[in-house]
Amino acid sequence: MAALAPVQVSPLIKFGRWSALLLGIMWGSHHYNTLKASETAWRVEEAERKIVKDAHKATEKTRLNREELLYLADQAGVKVPPNF
Repeated sequence: MAALAPVQVSPLIKFGRWSALLLGIMWGSHHYNTLKASETAWRVEEAERKIVKDAHKATEKTRLNREELLYLADQAGVKVPPNF
């Protein structure tokens, strides 16, 4: 098969291709910044919820540990003061 000579591309087509590329890059940058702003706001809210959730978990763990110790003391026959 013989090698074909390169085809001369119209300047209008070249301009259209480069314009589409640049517009795509600009649109992508704008879209990224828009998504980044909403994601940042979501992360801040999630961090605040995590603080509350961790505090709730800690109090629940403390309560369960106390109940377990009281149960073990009862099983062992140890007298536990009422304000323990």
